Parts: sequence; structure tokens; C-alpha cells
Amino acid sequence: QVQLVQSGGGLVQAGGSVRLSCAASGQTSSMYAMGWFRQAPGKERGVVGYIRWPGGSTAYSDSVKGRFTISRDNALNTVYLQMNDLSPDDTAVYYCAARTRAFTDGFLASAYDYWGQGTQVTVSS
Repeated sequence: QVQLVQSGGGLVQAGGSVRLSCAASGQTSSMYAMGWFRQAPGKERGVVGYIRWPGGSTAYSDSVKGRFTISRDNALNTVYLQMNDLSPDDTAVYYCAARTRAFTDGFLASAYDYWGQGTQVTVSS
């Protein structure tokens, strides 16, 4: 079992920045990657990106590429999502997730086994 606890988020103005954190505990050695997803009201949960664990290679959805950065601190078992140049379209509940299986599509929510509690990010215009 892996437990994920998120922190960060809140209200930010358009053009601003926010950093989210996701601390993992439990059987973290089983993690293959950690991802970030988001879900806006009335929309399906969609991928933001993911980072291989512990390798560190990353992949991002086209909608956030160049604005968002995923990083990790292996010693703290923590993954970060740095979000810059935010727009109201980025308003959503953001979730971190852990994937324990290789050879799965990291852009699909179904590939992830454990989820954080979610945190609201609201971008005002």
C-alpha cells in the first residue's frame, strides 16, 4: 500500500504561480511513477503529467507543456507540481497518483493504483 498526502493549492490570479506537493509513504519502493491529474467541474479527470520514480524522466500533456514542471525529492518521497503562467482554464481539483505497474500508459488514470485526496486550485481572471 502507498499513501499519498497532498498540500498546496488555493486561489491565485491569472498569470501567477502555485506549487503543489504530494508526499508518499508506505511501500514507496513499489512505485514506478507518480502522476498529476486534474478535474474541472463537469469534465473528466485528465492527465497533467508524470515523473518516473526514482529515475526522474517526465512527460506532460500538451496543455501544460512549458508552463508546468514536475519534480521529485527521493529522500523525502515527495513529488512537486510547479504551475506557472496560470489561466482560469487551469482551475480544477488536482490529484497526485502513484503507479506501480510498468508497461502501462502513464497518461491514463486507469494506470494508477493510489491517489491523493485532491486539492483545489482556482485561478481568477
